[in-house]
Amino acid sequence: MKLLTHNLLSSHVRGVGPRGFPLRLEATEVRIMPVEFNPDFVARMIPKVEWAALLEAADNLRLVEVPKGPIQGYEQDETFLRKMHHVLLEVEVLEGTLQCPESGRVFPITRGIPNMLLNDEETQT
Repeated sequence: MKLLTHNLLSSHVRGVGPRGFPLRLEATEVRIMPVEFNPDFVARMIPKVEWAALLEAADNLRLVEVPKGPIQGYEQDETFLRKMHHVLLEVEVLEGTLQCPESGRVFPITRGIPNMLLNDEETQT
């Protein structure tokens, strides 16, 4: 699971609502998987990033050199875009868990795929 994916996921356990974000990330296996640099794609993703969630996830993974937020003129700043490319697209969580901050529900990450499926009793209103 890429950190870009993590930054977009939230828990939909019944009764949680918007308090199901951000999911707490715990990783037991992380790899750096090189991905071709596409500065236009990264620049388009920057406004969508929830920075507090990204910084918390990066801290949990002990990543260094993670930008603290967008900088002025980031669209043209290759150094900034490369750092964000690395954090969002090349850091891959292969094994671990995601935990809902409100309900405590734990979702497993197996072979890089988060399993966000809920039981029937978790979805009924």
